Amino acid sequence: MHARMIAAIGAAAVSVAALVAAPMALAADSVTAQYRTSASGATADQVEPWLKLVNTGGTTVPLAEVKVRYYFKSETPDVGYRFACSWAVRGCGNVTGTFGTLTGGPADRYLEVGFTSGAGSLAPGADTGDLQLRFYRSNWGPITQSDDYSFRAASTYSAWSRVTVHRGATLLWGTPPGGTTPTTTTTSSTPPNPNGPALFDDFNYTGSGDPRIAQRGWTVRSGGGGPGVPGAVWDPAQVTFPTVDGQKSLRLESSNNGSSARQTELYHQRKFFEGTYAARVKFSDAPVSGPDGDHVVQTFFTITPLNSNMDPDYGELDFEYLPNGGWGEPANILYETTWETYQNEPWIADNIHTAQRQSYAGWHDLLIQVAGGRVKYFVDGAQVADHGDKYYPETPMSINFNLWFISGGLVGTPGDRAYQQHVDWVYFAKDQVLSPAQVQSRVTGYRSSGVDHVDTVPAA
Repeated sequence: MHARMIAAIGAAAVSVAALVAAPMALAADSVTAQYRTSASGATADQVEPWLKLVNTGGTTVPLAEVKVRYYFKSETPDVGYRFACSWAVRGCGNVTGTFGTLTGGPADRYLEVGFTSGAGSLAPGADTGDLQLRFYRSNWGPITQSDDYSFRAASTYSAWSRVTVHRGATLLWGTPPGGTTPTTTTTSSTPPNPNGPALFDDFNYTGSGDPRIAQRGWTVRSGGGGPGVPGAVWDPAQVTFPTVDGQKSLRLESSNNGSSARQTELYHQRKFFEGTYAARVKFSDAPVSGPDGDHVVQTFFTITPLNSNMDPDYGELDFEYLPNGGWGEPANILYETTWETYQNEPWIADNIHTAQRQSYAGWHDLLIQVAGGRVKYFVDGAQVADHGDKYYPETPMSINFNLWFISGGLVGTPGDRAYQQHVDWVYFAKDQVLSPAQVQSRVTGYRSSGVDHVDTVPAA
């Protein structure tokens, strides 16, 4: 009898221990979601939930078993959404994004973020690092995010309970918005590959003699040759990299004394063809010193060398800003020009162009999409030109910035004068058609991660 009592007491103790141990084991799995956004406006063309998961528990958690949900209210009409990863410490290739629906609560949609096995595990006390994510409507229509359950206009990471974290069927963190149980999650279409071949340069150089410039495929032009005033010299000393408006920038400064001129140019190797080209450029309407009025050209362009007159393989895609006019124009004009070919003597030009006759002094985001037989130009997010047909380029091109004076376009006023053009950054995505917002998101991702140069574009 005594032995039986001891056995019963022992069994009860084991049962109690098991009951105590079970919730402790569950409690050991604890993953907190931290949130910030790089698109804090009430409306946006894309939502940018940047996340960081922190293991605040006592067990290692395989990320492949973790799902994170960001809840929002769909727009009308609901045309569907597309997910993209701009940057992830654990690799965008290891991050997935799908969409699901809810009814009866303050949110009717959610983005569910998951991970492949390549993302690894999250040890106690560790975090995932940045997950710089975004999503947008399939028609790029506006999104009102101020009424979204998970949205918060926060610019720094902090724990946010309106983003939920799940491991299997277990909720580890956050408060869902209520309503019905989530429906079947639908997968978005494949977004442009953020890890595809790309060039990004933030122009973080010490000067035109910085050896990294040549190492990274750039050439600071020197010597003579066109375009420009006959006898003009391309002067590397006037290519500098100051901090402008808080950012390291490329500065081209070109000068003349009413007759002779010193011009500036920076160009990359010839290996760029179809895809998306973009740069943030600061144009100027007046010289930084001396009298005004010269016909000066401030540019962002791509080009293939002309091997002979009317070379059929020649190509050129131009943004050219003329603050004082020129080529028959009396005042400010911005040209977008797409070339088939040309010859110098006698002059024959085979091109198509579009123009905007207004001042563009200040910073502007310039973008060119080259795909499917069309060349589309954008300024500050708005499309301004669509060229194609025989003008579509046939061969790889170089990326160029130059500042030069039109022959015969110097005003007769004597005295030295100098003009400046600045470039904040340049970006190219090979074989990808990206919107201005997508490009800006990728540039923001590079900068927030401390990356000032990337070049994975293969040689032509």
